[in-house]
Order: sequence, then structure tokens, then C-alpha cells
Amino acid sequence: MNRIIGLILLALFAVPAFGAGYEIVDTPGKYCDIKHDGKTLVRYMYEYDDTDDKTKHATYKVYYHVMDAAGKLPITKGPGGQYTHHRGMFIGFAKLKSHGKKSDHWHMSKGALQKHVEFLKQEATADKAVLCSSIAWTTNDGTIVEETRTLTIHHDDKAHMVADFVSELKAIGSDAEFNGDPEHAGMQYRPSNQVASNKSAKYIFHTEETKPAQDLDLPWANLTYKLGESTYSVQHMNHPSNPKKTRYSAYRDYGRFGAFPVFTVKENETGTLRYRIRVTEGDAPSREALAAEYEKFAK
Repeated sequence: MNRIIGLILLALFAVPAFGAGYEIVDTPGKYCDIKHDGKTLVRYMYEYDDTDDKTKHATYKVYYHVMDAAGKLPITKGPGGQYTHHRGMFIGFAKLKSHGKKSDHWHMSKGALQKHVEFLKQEATADKAVLCSSIAWTTNDGTIVEETRTLTIHHDDKAHMVADFVSELKAIGSDAEFNGDPEHAGMQYRPSNQVASNKSAKYIFHTEETKPAQDLDLPWANLTYKLGESTYSVQHMNHPSNPKKTRYSAYRDYGRFGAFPVFTVKENETGTLRYRIRVTEGDAPSREALAAEYEKFAK
């Protein structure tokens, strides 16, 4: 009873972090919204509910929804649909080796979880919003990775949303190898499940000759997809400081795409991954315009 009263008081008296353009509004224990001009732009989904198998399945990983122009509906995918483990902007590895064992922190099978621990920073100004959280990657044996994940939303009049996604992965008590394959690991973007039906996904790369299934260390990949009468373009950018021999999965007709590196983090040390997701409305920008946006990020 005291816990319920406490949550109610938090909801009533919590003061949102805000600036002239951006604000951060938390719904305790459920999700946290990054808003711009009063409309939800990105929603951090961090609830964990192990009441039963259904609720646990719906909340076994944390991720971000990108919302539509009205700030009402997600243009990214949640639980269910084709490949239920694909959710919004997310990161995971199907073959995470630690403590002499292998865990699946992609499908979240056999007890693997990503659990929100606490917020480390909430900051909003006229030009950007920063939401930083601590996330525990756990197995039935306990926490094997402590992640500090920071999402920074930058203001850009030409874009619907520009987000820098930084994942700092600390290996706990053992070396950790982050592995999998391009289809089942890495930092990914999954559009609404409607794309699995309308097959509207189309891709652009930095050269016409690019073969994403073969070529390594692509600077970026771009997806366009349709939801009803709306068209969205998403540029996924791979920072040059990320592990080399990164592969992009960017060819599925349902639109899930992203970058997959293989790397090892020594015991109690931290490895860092950096990506930028830039979402625009309408048809895709030109290849030259996309290259220019990448150069901004790379610098």
C-alpha cells in the first residue's frame, strides 16, 4: 500500500525537465516521453512486469518508440506482429558470451532480460534533450553487463527527429564477447508492423554499388517506408569510432535494419557504441544530402 501511495505522489508532484522547446515527462514505472513543442517525439519504454508470461514478454527489453507528427502514435514497432522481439530503436546480441556461458539478449530467451535500473540524467533545453539511463543485462545467474544508455535528441528544422544513441557496455565479473549475426544483433531500427504487410521498405546506401550483405563498415544506410498516406525516411549512421568489420542488415522488406559489430570487452571495463538515427518525413533525401548529414555526425 505504501509503495502505491508513493507512486501516486511521484506522479502528482514530479516536475518535468524542460526548456523552451523540449521537455522530458516521466510516467513512473511505465515510460518516459521526450516532447517538443508539447508533442511526444520519442517514448522510452522501460516498464518491467513479471506478473505472468504475457506481461513479462511485453516488457523484457527496453527500447524507444519514435512517434508521429501529432505525437500520438508510434511509427515504430512494439511487442507482437512479425518478430515480436523487434521493437522500435533497440540494441541486443543473440550470442553474448560471459562467465563461460552464452546468452541471447536479442530474442530475450532462457531468462535473458534488459531491465531499466534508474535514470542518470534528464536534461532539456531549447535545442536538445538528453535522457540517460542505467540498464542491467541479466541472466538467471545475475547481471553480466551494466549498460549506460544515453539518447540525445538534437533540434533540426529539416528533420522530424535526430537522435544520438550511445551505449556504454560494462562487462561485469568476466570478459564479455558481443556477437551474433547481422540479422540477430546490433543496434537496430524497426518500423511499424504495418510495413510487414505493405512491403514498402526501400533502402539507399552511400554508393550505388554497395552490397550490404557483403560490404563492411558502411558509414550509413537509409530506409524509407509508408504508413497510410505518410512516408518516412530513416538514416542509420555508424560512427567511425565503432568496432571495425561492422556489417549492416539493410535489405528486409519489413524494414528492420541496423549495424552489427563483433567486439570483446574485458572484465569490468567498458565498450562504447555510437549511432545516429535521423528521421525525416516524405521521400528520401538525395544520396549527397545523406552523405552530408553523415559527415556532420562523424565530426
